Order: sequence, then structure tokens, then C-alpha cells
Amino acid sequence: MTALAHALGTLPVAHVVGRRAGVDPTTAGSGNPGASNVYRTAGRRAGLLVFAGDAAKGALAVAVGWLAGDRVLAVVCGLAAVLGHVAPVTRRFRGGKGVATAAGVLVVLFPIVALVAVPSWLLVAKVTGKASLASIVAVVGAAVVIWFRSPPVEELLGVVAIVVVVVLRHASNIRRLLRGEERALR
Repeated sequence: MTALAHALGTLPVAHVVGRRAGVDPTTAGSGNPGASNVYRTAGRRAGLLVFAGDAAKGALAVAVGWLAGDRVLAVVCGLAAVLGHVAPVTRRFRGGKGVATAAGVLVVLFPIVALVAVPSWLLVAKVTGKASLASIVAVVGAAVVIWFRSPPVEELLGVVAIVVVVVLRHASNIRRLLRGEERALR
């Protein structure tokens, strides 16, 4: 099941949507094949489609894990999908940041937390104009809320692993944020 979840994560949503809009997200803008870069380079509709498609990959991976096993397998499958998105073998390990895929995982496993994380992302993005900062705040905040809910240790470890992957993928963004050089969402 985890191999299937990983394969789901590798589906190149940004490439498909970007190309339909006449943009290659790996060469335009930041070069990141994710929703924010597609939003910047191909427009709002294209960016939202990429976000929805990438979130669906995470949600579907969790559903597959849940149906095949239990909640722990669902968390593992969610992590596998995020890893597939950020380091796809089919694209020489050059993937996105994992935010939308992690959001899809969150929506299925912790829907109440998602109801807080998504508005948090929107608020931080609106106030700062920085998608990267909004993403980091949303995933770390979601993990803290999940931790306070005292889930089984296996679930918490899976969530922490997803957060670590997403934050590590934002390392260059964090450096640019600290230097005041991070690109605005729009």
C-alpha cells in the first residue's frame, strides 16, 4: 500500500496544469512544481487546480491506507504520498514542497485541525504575502494542535515526519525570509 501511496504522490499535477496554461513550472518562476509557483506563473485558477490536485493525492493515499489497514497505515501512506511529491523518482527527485499534499492528508485524518490550518494559511498569506511563511506556520501549527489532542504515538510520529519534510523543503525559503528576500505570492 505504501508503494501505491508513494506513486500517487509522484503524479505531476503542476506539470499537467502548467502545460495546459502554457507554462512549465520547473523553468518558470521559482522552478518549483507546486501550487504557489503555478499560481504566480500561470494564474489563480491554475494555482488552485494544482493545490486541489496535490491535496487529492494526499487524501487518496490516506484513504487507500485506511481501507487496506487501519489509521496507522493511513498515516504511513500519507507520509509516503508527501515523500513521493517532494522527491519523485520519475523527475530526478525534483518535486514540490509538499504543502498541498500534506493538507490533503490532514483533511482526511484530522478534519477539525484542517479547519484551523487552512484559514491560518490564508490569514498569514494575506497579511505577509508570503506563501512559504504561511505554509510553515500552517503545518507547524497543525502539528502542535494534533499533539495537544494526544493521538497515539504512531500517528504523532507520522505527523511530525510530514512536518519535518515540509519544513526541510522550505529551507531555502526560510533563508530568504530571514534575509527579507522571499518572493511575494502576488
